[in-house]
Amino acid sequence: MPTPLVLVGLSGGVDSAVSAWRLLEAGYRVEGFHMTNWDDDDGYCTAAADLQDAQRVADELRLPLHRVNFTAEYRDRVFAQFIADHAAGFTPNPDVLCNREVKFGACFDHALRLGADLVATGHYAATRDGLLLRARDADKDQTYFLCDVPGERLHQTLFPLGELHKPEVRALARAAGLPVHARKDSTGICFIGERPFRDFLARYLPGRPGRIEDENGAVLGEHRGVAFYTLGQRHGLGLGGRRDAPEGAWFVARKDVTRNTLVVVQGHDHPALLVNGFVCDLPRWIGPPPDLQAPTTVRIRHRAADVPCTLVLLEAALLPASSTTAATALEVRLPEPLRAVTPGQWAVFYQGERCLGGGVVRRLG
Repeated sequence: MPTPLVLVGLSGGVDSAVSAWRLLEAGYRVEGFHMTNWDDDDGYCTAAADLQDAQRVADELRLPLHRVNFTAEYRDRVFAQFIADHAAGFTPNPDVLCNREVKFGACFDHALRLGADLVATGHYAATRDGLLLRARDADKDQTYFLCDVPGERLHQTLFPLGELHKPEVRALARAAGLPVHARKDSTGICFIGERPFRDFLARYLPGRPGRIEDENGAVLGEHRGVAFYTLGQRHGLGLGGRRDAPEGAWFVARKDVTRNTLVVVQGHDHPALLVNGFVCDLPRWIGPPPDLQAPTTVRIRHRAADVPCTLVLLEAALLPASSTTAATALEVRLPEPLRAVTPGQWAVFYQGERCLGGGVVRRLG
């Protein structure tokens, strides 16, 4: 049989560079592709520098580099939903949607049209028989962001870094002479990058100032618009020490979109910030539907600790009439209260090393 052709996404960073190098060392035929999905020339977009570094890696490894632009797809399929969710009072995570719709959607399709047998990325994760598994490096594990990638795509995906820790990746990059071995890891929103987030969001959402109230309805101040805040947030509230309140930091406990009001409380672990459960969209499970009676854990944000949970399917008749969930949803019950579970974020479920999938948090309970 001919040697499989792997198209590897070269972002310009060290992880994707080492992924390409490892594939070559393993004997695959390898070509690179570089995506541009955000092209605002505003001083924060690093698309030009990323492309230059990706080309340097491709030149060093003597790989063809395909340049693809999915700016329109990103804005239509990811960013538009991101803005709509913020406007509705949610706190979305666009990276999960970007992986499904762009990296493992439009871009994956393009790689297959170029003749790829397999597609590879620099994500810290692993696959086996179409299942998604945690990476060995728990600190870098990115299965949270991959929780909505269809299992049929994982059958054609390689994650060459799944068994490595980040220091090992850096060491391999230096030893291989890769020109990006010392490049800093990227941060911020997928493709949009690291920037003053509230100012960026204000370019797309009009400010709607409203009242900041305590849990008893007393007015404490004014906010810029509930879309610019998230549950559990402490900084940026503009509430200093008050004569009519005890000492202590204030935290956002609730976003009342109808009244355009933020409700805040004092104390990091105030009861208003804790929940014993929540309802999320029914996940599109990766691989066969799991046994919901088996021991399961949930992660409510990237880098959050896994916590035990019990999963119960809910029929639409049991949901509020205003619910935006699908025909069925998932109730997540927690044995211990969990802080700052946030509607709009993803709840991602695990059984051992397997990532089962995830759903968007819709309602706290």
